[in-house]
Amino acid sequence: MARYTCLFTVAVPLQSLQRLLTEILESCNLDVIYDTGDYMMAREVPGNISFAKLVTVEVLIDKSTASDEEIRMNFVIKNEELPLQVNNHCRSIFDLVSQAVVKNNQWRLIESVAG
Repeated sequence: MARYTCLFTVAVPLQSLQRLLTEILESCNLDVIYDTGDYMMAREVPGNISFAKLVTVEVLIDKSTASDEEIRMNFVIKNEELPLQVNNHCRSIFDLVSQAVVKNNQWRLIESVAG
């Protein structure tokens, strides 16, 4: 199973966060399938890739310490593919989502830590 994680800290009004995250995930060809306010799950749209390579993105939003100056989000991007190569499908989706978060001009990126 391929699995990549990243922690982002951004400055954005809390009431705008859900909408912005949804827009980012949809721009990466991912459908939001679950959203509780502090947890969001999105899945890659089937059709162009084999089932085992379909990527799931989980976003945990740390609302316990959130303010308009700082919101932490933990992203977990995974699929059932064995990561036998450094440049696999899951990694490419991880890179795509990470770049979309970093380059979003609707918030100010404070910190980004990839794991």
